[in-house]
Amino acid sequence: MQKNIIEELSWRGLIKNKVPGIENQLKKPITMYIGFDPTSDSLHLGSLLPLIILIHFQKMGHKSLVLIGGATGFIGDPSGKENSRILLDKEILQKNTESIKNQILKLLKVHSEETELLNNLDWIQNVSFLEFIRDIGKYFTVNHMISKDSVKKRINDKKNGISFTEFSYSLIQGYDFLYLNQMRNCLLQIGGSDQWGNITTGIELIRKKTGKKVYGFTFPLITKPNGIKFGKSEKEENIWLDKSKTTPYKFYQFWINISDFEIEKYVKIYTFLSKEKIDQLIIQHKKNPSQRFLQKKLAYEMTKWVHGNLISEEIMKITNVLFHNKNETLQLLNEETLISIYNHIPHMILSFEEFQKGIFY
Repeated sequence: MQKNIIEELSWRGLIKNKVPGIENQLKKPITMYIGFDPTSDSLHLGSLLPLIILIHFQKMGHKSLVLIGGATGFIGDPSGKENSRILLDKEILQKNTESIKNQILKLLKVHSEETELLNNLDWIQNVSFLEFIRDIGKYFTVNHMISKDSVKKRINDKKNGISFTEFSYSLIQGYDFLYLNQMRNCLLQIGGSDQWGNITTGIELIRKKTGKKVYGFTFPLITKPNGIKFGKSEKEENIWLDKSKTTPYKFYQFWINISDFEIEKYVKIYTFLSKEKIDQLIIQHKKNPSQRFLQKKLAYEMTKWVHGNLISEEIMKITNVLFHNKNETLQLLNEETLISIYNHIPHMILSFEEFQKGIFY
């Protein structure tokens, strides 16, 4: 390994909170994990960030576990939520789990050998309620649990409150960390900044039950222009990775429309380019910001990663037609791409007779 992973992630702005002593622990290869709850049938733009961090770890020789929350998905994480989540039935969760698993495998195809996919339903479904509240619940006081930000906000909300189901979520996630520590020697959990309370619950559980020292860190959440995070269960419109939910063209346009104020941050976060290379690109971009050099580069690379090289090339053809007056390119587009253009630009419907007459407005 050439450098400490924490140094690499820090200059990229990918660390929000971290447990003291983590730098020394990561000087040697360890096993780490990140979790995804299957609350939707697709990952979204915010889901790319933990996968990118996971790849950074793999590049530096660490082993990664990707946990799909087949069990925790039944409950719903209250972190960052003002209201209770809608509880999903078993069939929907199974379908969502399979969809998310396939997306993760596709995104990590180059690094699949260093990644192990797990489902926490495989071990949690075998633990009885009495076993859990006796063997796990005894390590935490209610006073401690209500001090967590995610719980405190909901308890203080007299209208909505928090259900016992959601209240218990952090204990189950903590149990996941304990299980992975014992069965896979996992020493690190990572998550978004809204997961800090859940991560520290697992760290405390392992310390109290086994005496072992484990670690955690969080990364900043990627938010929409209105400040709301991208989430699988948010009502506001998301940028999904499934092209049936967000077209590749719209996905591409998200990156193109990133402001000059934010684009430098996004290039550091979402690419694996070196600091020196990024600094060079920023200098080039600032010479003529109106050309949106950084936005175009990031948009192309992210679209290629998520949707593949063929689709990213089609998107470039769309862009040439719409914004560079290269009408000859229009003849080269397939039907799916043409429909994608139709759905995302101002248009009007003409009758066949009007079309024959050449009526334009």
